[in-house]
Amino acid sequence: MPSIERLLRKCATGGTACRASRHLIMFRNAGIYDRCLQELKKAGIQPAKSVAHHKLIAFHLNTAHMKRFRALLAHPDVHAIERDRTVSAHPGVPAARHVPNSNKRGQRQAAINAACPANAPWDVCQVQAPSLWPITRGSGVRVAILDTGIGPHPDLRVAGGVNTITGGSYRDNNGHGTHIAGTVAGLGTNGQQLGVAPNVSLYAVKVLDSNGTGYISDIVEGIHWCIRHKIKVINMSFGLQANSTILHAAIKLAYRSGIVLVASAGNSGPNNAALDAPARYPETIAVAASTRTYKIASYSSRGSGVDVAAPGTNIRSTWIGGGFKLLSGTSMASPHVTGGAALLRSRFAHLTPAEVASRLKKSARHLVGFSARSQGSGLIQLKRAATVTGTSIVSARARKSRKTSAK
Repeated sequence: MPSIERLLRKCATGGTACRASRHLIMFRNAGIYDRCLQELKKAGIQPAKSVAHHKLIAFHLNTAHMKRFRALLAHPDVHAIERDRTVSAHPGVPAARHVPNSNKRGQRQAAINAACPANAPWDVCQVQAPSLWPITRGSGVRVAILDTGIGPHPDLRVAGGVNTITGGSYRDNNGHGTHIAGTVAGLGTNGQQLGVAPNVSLYAVKVLDSNGTGYISDIVEGIHWCIRHKIKVINMSFGLQANSTILHAAIKLAYRSGIVLVASAGNSGPNNAALDAPARYPETIAVAASTRTYKIASYSSRGSGVDVAAPGTNIRSTWIGGGFKLLSGTSMASPHVTGGAALLRSRFAHLTPAEVASRLKKSARHLVGFSARSQGSGLIQLKRAATVTGTSIVSARARKSRKTSAK
């Protein structure tokens, strides 16, 4: 059998020629990965991307050499080969027409509004985030927004980040990532808008360009950056209809590393065949979009993998240029769950990703008239999620204090 280095060199081309397509190859061990990189370098072929921690090379395949490519596919040193497909942000959808509340729903919303701080939007209050703020606002938890970048914006404080597309600035040149960041971590300074977890350490991981698209390899590199920088919660408001073994492998590694992974379900409505990746992967918390009137939004993708719902319709949040914008979509729902997971991890640092997901699902409010395929366990309720075996977080803290003093 020819060496894997020679096979890869003969299959790869140095650029995006008319008969070239961008592929990913993931190796079984680091030594083979290093040897293949060296072989390509000697041949003067520059990979499109390489991710050492994933033993991954993105290269342009010369489709004139399909016989050699098939031999590469079958090589025992190869873990996976696939197209380096483009992934797209789940875009905002047009603002929904306001539907009046029924009396019962109107009373419920009035109660929420009465308990809502003046600069907290309705959606943040509907998921009960302000109920946890006397205890925690997310301090000590690193949250990464894998998206188009963040800001700058006066209502956001970005602790750091990375651009895996060009290696340049992680500043947002689209707006999608900034909108999501505001729902997670709006500071509320000078009377501006509060997010679900205002005190988290916010990181911008720019994996999508100004058009809201990026390659699988850009996202895989971003996930590995998060693992290395000890991120605790990741938001992913983007999707891919095709399956990706390599993206799933990165998701699995992040999950095993203790990261809570939150993903928007998609905006394909009730007739979609399946949830987008990565929301369909069991390691993620897949989020559907609900409305102010406690319904599942018509655009929200349905599927057996939906875990929970969160407000996604007519969500006002931060936007590039220092302003605010009203958007709808599962992209807007997902950051409520990301912020909620951060509050739980701030209060209960020992929680695993599975335990965070379990709390969010067990405490969710079922939305009447919608199936589990639409809403999963229901609308997240963070006050209820922060209870421990039916005991409030305040009494849990007191019990922990008594236990410590008794030692």
